[in-house]
Amino acid sequence: MIGKPVLSASSITKVFHVNGKPFVALRGVTIEPRLGETFGIIGESGSGKSTLGRIAVGLETPSSGTLQIGGERVDNLPAATRREKFRQCQMIFQDPYSSLNPRLTVGKQIGEGIFARGVSDWREIRNDVSDLLEKVGLKREFADRYPHEFSGGQRQRIAIARALAPSPRIVVADEPVSALDVSIQAQILDLMEAVRAESSLSYIFISHDMAVIARSCDRVAVMHQGRIVEMGRTRSIIEHPRHPYTRNLLDAVPRFGRRRTGQKSIPASLPAPDDLDVMVEVSDDHFVLESAT
Repeated sequence: MIGKPVLSASSITKVFHVNGKPFVALRGVTIEPRLGETFGIIGESGSGKSTLGRIAVGLETPSSGTLQIGGERVDNLPAATRREKFRQCQMIFQDPYSSLNPRLTVGKQIGEGIFARGVSDWREIRNDVSDLLEKVGLKREFADRYPHEFSGGQRQRIAIARALAPSPRIVVADEPVSALDVSIQAQILDLMEAVRAESSLSYIFISHDMAVIARSCDRVAVMHQGRIVEMGRTRSIIEHPRHPYTRNLLDAVPRFGRRRTGQKSIPASLPAPDDLDVMVEVSDDHFVLESAT
């Protein structure tokens, strides 16, 4: 059952400095993934979606805005307490090979997360590692192997097991299937859904692929140049897109493409959202960014 927000990112802005010049990656972004749901974030490369995901797990610090985990702000907590809070937020990266340490067995890498949640008995850790491997569809004896001994799909299963090891409340999956063959993609998506249902877990699912978002997500936020331009239930977004950028994304997927007889064409390049633009609720739980001018 989908419940109250498990994480709240409010008015998040992130500014990077590149060659001495400021680059605004996020502009006042607000999301509230709910307990037990898969919340999608979609947009093209450079839209800010991965930066938002990294902030959600503590790998980046926002320039302004607030982040709450389980209803508690994390920015004003002592460092040790903040680390413990972020243990509830884990990440699955796009490339499972580069995210795994080639010098450590997969059992040791999964075991680090179990140790982080307070388990110190090595026998218990090893048993938990074996259970997690079975949970993601791998054999228990694979714990003693190294990442290079596995296929891409198997490595992503290992990455999922490692993300689950600390017993998180929310997992950020950053393009988790984009580097995999189509047939393997379906298996990984099915696995993630099964794990969510069994564990009452929440996902933030980041993707550039609307077809993957449609298959996996309960709600979705559409990002364009650092702002959310549309957000709502996935079915509502697909069937009734309101923002031109959302319609462009849908038109890029043949089964979602729409005929627009008598309508003006939508330019491929859209202006960047303005800081004065505001989110307006156009139907139940469906919001779109509209110009304030």
